[in-house]
Amino acid sequence: MSNGDYILGTRDDEVARLGVQHSVWRSEMLEGFRLAGFGAGQTILDIGAGPGFASADLAELVGAGGRVIALERSPHFAATLRARGLANVDVREQDVNKADFGTGIADGAWTRWVLAFVADPARTVRHISKALKPGAMAVFHEYADYQSWRTMPPSPDHEQFRSLIVKSWRESGGEPDIALQLPNLLDAAGLDLVAVRPMIRIVGRDDAAWQWPASFIATGSARLHELGYATSEQAARFATFLDRLPPDTRMITPLVAEIIAIKR
Repeated sequence: MSNGDYILGTRDDEVARLGVQHSVWRSEMLEGFRLAGFGAGQTILDIGAGPGFASADLAELVGAGGRVIALERSPHFAATLRARGLANVDVREQDVNKADFGTGIADGAWTRWVLAFVADPARTVRHISKALKPGAMAVFHEYADYQSWRTMPPSPDHEQFRSLIVKSWRESGGEPDIALQLPNLLDAAGLDLVAVRPMIRIVGRDDAAWQWPASFIATGSARLHELGYATSEQAARFATFLDRLPPDTRMITPLVAEIIAIKR
């Protein structure tokens, strides 16, 4: 993806989808912050900050005496984050897979669904490690088994949609199940594994978490067509398949691993 774009896009519909995603997983994120000891007065890196939903939470957590360094390559996302007017957030428009972030500048780091998309996750992990002070914690939320995203009962349209998403993802240079490789990447970069926690849900239509995959299916279907992975007819079918499922259908969310590591 060029010009700061991503395989999932960076337009306003993607900003809105990311807001839904953040609201669904916010409690898990905050628990990760607690386990890592993030708190007032610290400097925390937000790696791949997007439009700034997590940056806003971190800004509140570290307070006026702390600082959030938000790293984001998309000009649109970075502008959206700056428009929040957060005084203690330093927005840096840069590709986290290219230039490093500095040496020993942070008390902690946070990243969610970023390593799965970068071309060289080992390099990004090295950048994170270099930027952390000794004893600082890093919290990663990454997929461990994207194919675990299923419906109950199974939907052929969903199975095809998910397979095309994975195909487009890998052909863009990413790896959906990057969490499986992360322990080795951490060790090589001078980070020791502290804790691992699984995050997965089974939800029905009346659960707020249902809106997370539902919003992704809506935008992802159009994106598959835009990128040439689906015809207009396929995209239209993918975008509406949830409406054709039985009312009591359950959705299994993709398995996410929370991995917390400490700088040696």
